[in-house]
Amino acid sequence: MNKSFENMFKNNHLSIGIFSPIESYSGNIPKMKNQTRLIQKVEEYGFSTIWTRDIPLNNPSFGDVGQMYDPFIYLIYLASCTNKISLAIGSLILPFRHPINVAKSINSLNNLSEGRFILGVATGDRPVEYKAHNVDFENRGEIFRESMKYIDTLVSFEFPTIRNKLGSITNEDLLPKSKFGKVPILVTGHSQQSVEWISKNSDGWIYYPQNSSIQQKRIENWKDELIKNNKEFKPFIQSLYIDLASEPELKPTPIHLGYRLGRNSLIELLKEQQSIGINHIIINLKYCRREAESVIDELGKYVLPLFTKQLGD
Repeated sequence: MNKSFENMFKNNHLSIGIFSPIESYSGNIPKMKNQTRLIQKVEEYGFSTIWTRDIPLNNPSFGDVGQMYDPFIYLIYLASCTNKISLAIGSLILPFRHPINVAKSINSLNNLSEGRFILGVATGDRPVEYKAHNVDFENRGEIFRESMKYIDTLVSFEFPTIRNKLGSITNEDLLPKSKFGKVPILVTGHSQQSVEWISKNSDGWIYYPQNSSIQQKRIENWKDELIKNNKEFKPFIQSLYIDLASEPELKPTPIHLGYRLGRNSLIELLKEQQSIGINHIIINLKYCRREAESVIDELGKYVLPLFTKQLGD
């Protein structure tokens, strides 16, 4: 694996990343102001990863278009503006892109960022986007499996022979080759697959926030599947929306996919998440009532050091 995987994911430890845009906003479309400076600040504080999403179309009923840019192009730009922070897509909608193009893009981005790239993949869940791409929504699980197999073969072997429903290769090779280790590929949600399949065919699992007792059972199931298939440690990753209050002791109250809370409550929540086996939390600031920069400063000064120190032990 590349160095991002080794730096971000360690058994029994928790690392913290952040979603782009680093911005609080209402509605679908962010302003995208001062993002480069904020991402450089995030890197200076020691956040492990900047995450970006693959949202091809503005669907008003969904309520969020993420950072808007093509994720590969945006991360290439961010690679040129940063030095050490890992760069991740969470997640690429795999059935909308041919696996040859995906494989070429991930190796290109990994080389240009000197091994800082991580790829999350998913099927997506919006029929309207499948219709727009002229891809069969009901068959998305099979397309996803075939894409994963195609990509893995392309990046793992020279001049491979590939024959599946997505295409055939008999005497061609993928360029560039990765100079910095294989790009980790993480599956988001179930993506129409079983936990057994995900444990065998991915490098980790990204899931949505859940009640801690429910999430703990899911993580225990994940670890059981890894043991059953003689697999080494593979990380469990979770997103988390926060509305960080100015009062450090404010107790958590639920918001969409997260909580409004003070920093001391956030610290306790993150410690609990680590204790149940979560290895990486991706913080999203969309619903924050405060300016994003002040939230980043507070997280960087008071929260992050408690967890980055552990990773360095």
